[in-house]
Amino acid sequence: MAESLERGALTEAVYYILLSLYKPMHGYGIMQNIKELSNGRVALGAGTMYGAINTLLEKGWINPVAMEEKSRKKEYQITKMGKEVIKLEVLRLKELIKNGNDIAGGDCNESCD
Repeated sequence: MAESLERGALTEAVYYILLSLYKPMHGYGIMQNIKELSNGRVALGAGTMYGAINTLLEKGWINPVAMEEKSRKKEYQITKMGKEVIKLEVLRLKELIKNGNDIAGGDCNESCD
């Protein structure tokens, strides 16, 4: 496996940023999309989001989208490598759910007190 794919679990912020970028989007749009996807539970601040964007660009998991020179908004989109990262994370999360269900059974179906 490529070195840039060797990693632990994604943070929730990175996971939602990558999901958001299956279609090209600018920073503010990403923040709004994450809020919507998480039903308002996750609200990223600009500093957190742009720090994560820079890291994802460095790793090659996202790319900037070519824009008109006059445009001040930068759009980004997920790369093939980024999609592979999401695929691996979804498999990891499925394993967590399966193991939780196998061990905890019906103890925590909808919500746990």
